[in-house]
Amino acid sequence: MPPKKEPRISLDHSVQPDSARLATASDTFRMLSDPTRLHILWLLDRGPADVSALTTATGTSRTAVSQHLAKLRFTGLVETRREGRNVIYRLADGHLARLVREGLNFADHKVTGEPPHE
Repeated sequence: MPPKKEPRISLDHSVQPDSARLATASDTFRMLSDPTRLHILWLLDRGPADVSALTTATGTSRTAVSQHLAKLRFTGLVETRREGRNVIYRLADGHLARLVREGLNFADHKVTGEPPHE
C-alpha cells in the first residue's frame, strides 16, 4: 500500500478580498503598527519565549510586555502553553511570521536605501 500523502498547505490564498478579509487584515496590521508589539512578534518568530525573556530582549517593562502579549493573544496572533509556573508564548501562524519578516525586510530597504526587489 503506498504511503498516505499529506495535504499540501497553500502559502498563497489568491481570493478576491471581501469585507471580512479586509477587516481581518486591517486588524492584523493595526496590531503590527506598534513598535513594541512588532518587536515581540519578531522575537517570537525566532522561538517561543516567556514574559521575562521578552522583557529583557525588548528593554520594555514587564507590565508593558504583558499588556502587549494580552492584546496579541486576544487577537489570535500568539498562542500560549504552560511550563510549570511560566507561560510560554509563540506565534500562532506561519503567515504571520512571514508578514513580520517581510515588513522588517521592507523597513530595512527603506532605512538602508537598498533598492527594492521586483
